[in-house]
Amino acid sequence: LADRYAALLLPATLVLAAVAWIISGDPVRALAVVVVATPCPLILAAPIAIVCGVSRAARRGVIFKGGAALESLARARILLFDKTGTLTAGVPRVTLVEPLGVDEAGEVVRLAASLDQVSPHVLAASIVREARRRDLALSFPTDVHEVPGAGIEGVVEGRTVRLGSSEWVCGDGRLPSAARVIHRRASTEGASCVFVAIDGRLAGAMVMEDAIRPETPRAIRALRAAGIRRVVMVTGDAPEVAETIGAAIGVDRILAERAPDEKVDAVTEGRREGPTVMVGDGINDAPALAAADVGVAMGARGATASSEAADVVLTVDRLDRLPEALRISRRSRRIAVQSVVAGMAMSTVAMGFAAFGLLPPVTGAILQEAIDVAVILNALRALGGEGPARAVPAATAELGERFREEHRTLWPIVERLRTVADRLDVLDPASALAELRGLRADLVERLLPHERAEEHALFPEVGRMLGGEDPMGAMSRAHLEIAHLIRRFAALVDDLPVGGPARDDLPDLRRVLYGLGAILRLHFAQEEEAYLAVTDDQPDRVPAMAG
Repeated sequence: LADRYAALLLPATLVLAAVAWIISGDPVRALAVVVVATPCPLILAAPIAIVCGVSRAARRGVIFKGGAALESLARARILLFDKTGTLTAGVPRVTLVEPLGVDEAGEVVRLAASLDQVSPHVLAASIVREARRRDLALSFPTDVHEVPGAGIEGVVEGRTVRLGSSEWVCGDGRLPSAARVIHRRASTEGASCVFVAIDGRLAGAMVMEDAIRPETPRAIRALRAAGIRRVVMVTGDAPEVAETIGAAIGVDRILAERAPDEKVDAVTEGRREGPTVMVGDGINDAPALAAADVGVAMGARGATASSEAADVVLTVDRLDRLPEALRISRRSRRIAVQSVVAGMAMSTVAMGFAAFGLLPPVTGAILQEAIDVAVILNALRALGGEGPARAVPAATAELGERFREEHRTLWPIVERLRTVADRLDVLDPASALAELRGLRADLVERLLPHERAEEHALFPEVGRMLGGEDPMGAMSRAHLEIAHLIRRFAALVDDLPVGGPARDDLPDLRRVLYGLGAILRLHFAQEEEAYLAVTDDQPDRVPAMAG
């Protein structure tokens, strides 16, 4: 930035000094012009503004590797995101294990996890965690062969185990109808499906869900508000999964099934349209991060390769730090440009007076110092924010954190709503009744009190922060609908015969369960954004409830 402006200031100064000398014949005038032509807006004010921005970003957990990275981010218009670990939490969970052969679900998980012990894939770690959660004893595999992007094969306890995509596990054969149903459901819900074959026969399927980060939708909205024209998601996942996630968070374009070299191609294509930012977190993203105008690494989990290749590292595991970094960079660059332009303008006026003999060198030197001080003080404004941050009372922050934690403990209940509804057809009446009564107890005794506590304890506090007339009205209305559906479900369960639900009872039960599951998922996501706002240490100019 300073070099570009220096290329204008230096020749202009020399030309004006020479003209003043030639016309007047007085070398003192040339000296006065040179003295008053202060370079401090370039050599001090601009770097000070940039370094102030770097310092302010560092306090928020955003590390810029030099001022050039901050300047480049300030000009960014195209943003590319990796999905896993960036837009999503990066910690997939096994939400369903469905046996499809003679082996039970536990045995399918045990053999799959035994094989996946030697795989570096993120889904492999999740399968091993599920086996540990079930207290299953794992064996060490032999003759292991892994194909990136497809699956892994090996021998466990003398049995040949293969797991991965449907094409890898089943080859050219078609999936059985039960497996197709599981695969279709997982794809439509944005989850991954891992199939397991044992001794050449399809043995089971595992559905893996990597939840979208609660701050992701708000972060993308904030990035658009900060000036990003186009948001692209680049992922190695299957198109069905990528489309579901992309639609949920509101990106402009989805590039699925992209290998690391193809991610580099996507970055190169984006750079033709304007300054481009690539955001990723894993070793596979490192080449794309290096190829972008600005590479941003989610480095909170110690992703060394991506952090080394990136120009910017987010040391806090929060995606909403990125729009904040963008705002800081643009404000810092704007202040730097203001300081340079204002300093050069004042110097140019002073040089004009000096060229006409109205400003002697000594007075010009004093005036030069005054200009320097003025532009440096202006550059120091980059240390602060654009306005006073909205303070969050400690009690409100504690409430927000408390209800976020309750969400984590209640989320399995929300997931069970859909699972129970899906399995009503295959469960015998007695088992179905037991499932329904257990779910009723959890909804009435755990989830409903949580919703009431939110309504009476947290919502008034958040409403006072937001101001306006009834800012939490929409969420309160959702609480009423949730309570209504829970009462309907409880009444339906209480009305079931002792032997369990009959075939005619299932449509009404399913209807309420699916409806309740849908509204709770949406409501939990909306509340998560609210909790992030009141538990965060309040980045400047970020509204407490985006959207």
